[in-house]
Amino acid sequence: MKRLLGLFYNKPLCRKLERSARYGARFGAWVNNPECKALTTAFHKAYHYKKAGMQCNYRVQLVQEDNRQGVIFFHDPAISQQTFSYLFDHLKDQTLLLGYRLKSADKRKIVHERYTQKTEAYYLTPLPKDVPDSSLCNQLYGNILIELTLVNNHPGFIRLIANKITDPFFSEPLPFVEFLERIMQPTEKLQNRN
Repeated sequence: MKRLLGLFYNKPLCRKLERSARYGARFGAWVNNPECKALTTAFHKAYHYKKAGMQCNYRVQLVQEDNRQGVIFFHDPAISQQTFSYLFDHLKDQTLLLGYRLKSADKRKIVHERYTQKTEAYYLTPLPKDVPDSSLCNQLYGNILIELTLVNNHPGFIRLIANKITDPFFSEPLPFVEFLERIMQPTEKLQNRN
């Protein structure tokens, strides 16, 4: 009977994702700390090691489908929950620098029988812009989804997905590997490519 009644009470709770000024200040300090660069570098290496079938320090999973490319970064006990959350927000901010706009920011909570799952999500789309010397709209790397999932308030993983826009009025997406390079290992040369 509990399971049957649970169907009516287990509906996801969705709300807008907002950060406090205090969180913003701490996040800003973290971004300017060498820890930020070290963490993004470590996960960037882990992605390439995984692609090459090699062992790496952090666990990652590749997402390679027809119209979706991406990576899942799993939380490691050596990374604090706060730092993992900062990484999630940093990936969003770096994506915005590439010519994207934030379409939605939300968080949802689902209470299951044995655990509670919380997911924070950012959905970003390319700014409207034509490809030079063509009538095609530039989709850059496609639409970007970034999710942070926690289980029983413990960080689980960050999912970073580039979804291809299949409309014929859009250009082909740029390579996901380049997108990852630009948001995780940004340099002046790469940032000025737009």
